[in-house]
Amino acid sequence: MPVVDVDPDALRGLTGHTDKTDEEFKEDLFGLGLEFEGETDDGELQFEFAPDRLDRLSVEGVARSLRYHYGDDRGVYVPEVNDAEWTIEVAESVPDERPYVTGAVVRGVDLDEAALESLIQLQEKLHATMGRGRAKGAIGIHDLAMVKGAPLREGAERSITYRGIEPDGETFVPLDSNDELTPAEVLEEHDTGRTYADLVSEYDRYPAIYDELGLFSFPPVINGKRTEVDTDSRELLVELTGTDQWTIDKMCTIVCYALSARGATIEEVEVAYADGATHPAEYGPELVRPNLEIDEKSVSHDRIETLLGVDFEPEDVVDCFERSGLDATYSLDESVTYEVEVPPYRVDVLHPLDLVDDVGRAHGFDELEPRYPDVGTVGGRHERTRLEDAVRTSLVGLGFEDLLNFHMTSGVENYDRMRIEPGTDVVGGGEPVEITEPYSEEYTQLRTWALPSLLLLLEGNTHNAYPQDVAEIGFVAERDETENTNVGESRHVAGAVARRDASYEAAKGRLQAVCDDFGATLETPRTDHPTFIDGRTASVVVDGEPVGVIGEVHPEVLVDHDLEVPVAAFEFDLGALR
Repeated sequence: MPVVDVDPDALRGLTGHTDKTDEEFKEDLFGLGLEFEGETDDGELQFEFAPDRLDRLSVEGVARSLRYHYGDDRGVYVPEVNDAEWTIEVAESVPDERPYVTGAVVRGVDLDEAALESLIQLQEKLHATMGRGRAKGAIGIHDLAMVKGAPLREGAERSITYRGIEPDGETFVPLDSNDELTPAEVLEEHDTGRTYADLVSEYDRYPAIYDELGLFSFPPVINGKRTEVDTDSRELLVELTGTDQWTIDKMCTIVCYALSARGATIEEVEVAYADGATHPAEYGPELVRPNLEIDEKSVSHDRIETLLGVDFEPEDVVDCFERSGLDATYSLDESVTYEVEVPPYRVDVLHPLDLVDDVGRAHGFDELEPRYPDVGTVGGRHERTRLEDAVRTSLVGLGFEDLLNFHMTSGVENYDRMRIEPGTDVVGGGEPVEITEPYSEEYTQLRTWALPSLLLLLEGNTHNAYPQDVAEIGFVAERDETENTNVGESRHVAGAVARRDASYEAAKGRLQAVCDDFGATLETPRTDHPTFIDGRTASVVVDGEPVGVIGEVHPEVLVDHDLEVPVAAFEFDLGALR
């Protein structure tokens, strides 16, 4: 989940609530779904939030949500936009793999160090989430005073060009460098270039943006040093390139709203695709951006009341919508239906249920009163849940700290850092259940085993005292063509002992105690597993069935997780204890 650093002083200034304490902000933001994670060394507050609210990736977006929460602002806000003075020409030579572009001009920007850091954070967080590591969309922000645009077609005031160039073509000085480099040299010699080389290295032509003076941006890799933004910049050019027009348009909108909150004025740009250039079919070859059109959704009054379990008057629902930054009207026909206007920065409102969620948050989920459903039966705990609780109690009694981790992860964490390959016959080596269109590169699949989650937690807690004994009973999944869904789901029990004297014997003693609590027979014949040390690894066999693995974690895995103490761990299928 994304974590955003928020300057509390900036938050007070942007909300206008200068008397608010840090603790009050934490409580208010928790009500909006942002959980406090800690503080940076500079005293900034860190909040984790659901990745659907990408408009909250900056202090400006967080402040906007709080102003609606406090009732200072109501309804849909769309900043005023001045007419275009700049055109982005899209040449036919643009790589087919990255054909789309959008942008905006921003004037009257007042950037101090805090505002500049917030802008950079927003840019990088959008890259990591909606932009999928810059693969789907990448943002370039330039000092407009350093961009020299000459008319490239009749009727255009000033223009820049998005085109394709040869890898060893023209040179430019990239950010954080003083050397003239070709795009190919950037990918080989520059740290940022090497990081993002995989995005464009297979292209026949590389994407590039030119002004009258020459190349000044190499998207999605790096900008040129000539147009670098600093605290003296007062006018900005925001350009985005990508593989999907809707995605880069929404990313641009979020950036524009953040800068508008700082008092800046937004100015349109024209985007003109040349004959033969790939253009977005739904918009045509000529666009005016940023796209600040208001979306419309509808939801019925009955659906809101049914899902939230609250009886509302229509006026109360409209009030909740307005305090969520939306506008709503309703008609009194046979049933009340709300027509809701959604601002362009809200990329998360895709379905009527999203509107119900906004009403619930504005009303206050803490205000909802639990009640039994109007049905003839009352639910109870599932047998599996009772087993989980019993095993969890046993683990806690043995000194483990109980964890609840995410079920989603990445191939790097699930396989690479654990020294295993997908599709191999070892615990955790099953074929992954992958997410078709993940929002973040950190969560691209369901985890096939739970131990990587435990090691990630230990990696994040090296500053805390040892011993650290952690355990989890959690969901895992892998591809299984014998299932109707092609997905095999199960619950695993995983435990890790991290301490100076951690050993195979320490882990096995705890595993034996758990099996004894449930009257299960445990055997541990020797086996091999890439995650563990050879000769210190065994198969977990419960009542004659192999169900897991136990051993001392391999030094390469420990080093990759920055762990300086030994770790012994086990993992097995919960169903073995039934």
